[in-house]
Amino acid sequence: MDHLWLFLLAALIVGASKGGLASAGTLAVPLLSIWMDPLMAAGTLLPIYIVSDGVGVWLYRHEYSRRNVLCLIPAGLVGVILAALLAPYLSVALATLVTGVIGLAYCLQAVVRRLRKTVKAEPFDARKGAVWGVLVGMTSFVSHTGAPPFQAFVLPQRLPKMQYAGTNTIVFAAVNLFKLPAYSTVGLLDAFEWRSFLAMAAVATVGAVLGRKLAQALPDRVYLGLIQAILFVLSVYLVAVSI
Repeated sequence: MDHLWLFLLAALIVGASKGGLASAGTLAVPLLSIWMDPLMAAGTLLPIYIVSDGVGVWLYRHEYSRRNVLCLIPAGLVGVILAALLAPYLSVALATLVTGVIGLAYCLQAVVRRLRKTVKAEPFDARKGAVWGVLVGMTSFVSHTGAPPFQAFVLPQRLPKMQYAGTNTIVFAAVNLFKLPAYSTVGLLDAFEWRSFLAMAAVATVGAVLGRKLAQALPDRVYLGLIQAILFVLSVYLVAVSI
């Protein structure tokens, strides 16, 4: 495989995101898109996401928000099905733009809340969760960028950092499995190679373990700030590449 180092770096990022650096993994597709078609990049990385998901779910099997998981996973399945049905008519650029705008809107809201010193946790709302969950499934299907709608719903609840990381990992583990049949059907897994897959999977596994250790070491405020900073950078990038 050409540019193997680029693929291994992307795998490390994906693994770290599953280990606790939530949303960092959404930088992997843009990274590979420097060299290849974005949709093929998404297909190449899906098996790595699934391997990393397995490691992440095991690492966070005792640390997650049950009600968020039970709400977002079924809604995410609906989103994946809708995206698969709309794929022939869905503009990747439009979906990317909407995803970026959602992320920026949340970041702006977070800044306003902080300036007003209204940082009280918002209560869980299953109806809102269902809507955001559908958006998670749809945007994740298009380009593995489900983080902004997920964070827009979950971050305001101000969960403990490890519970937040576990919820993120488990929800996206399910969504990625939902995407596998559709990706296979439309040919996005045609470039699969066992040797490169095994190398990337090994690196992603190491990344997951390192990501969890880093998440544990960071103070809560620093961890939350890091996630919001990654979300802001990613959202700006998504808006920029879609216009």
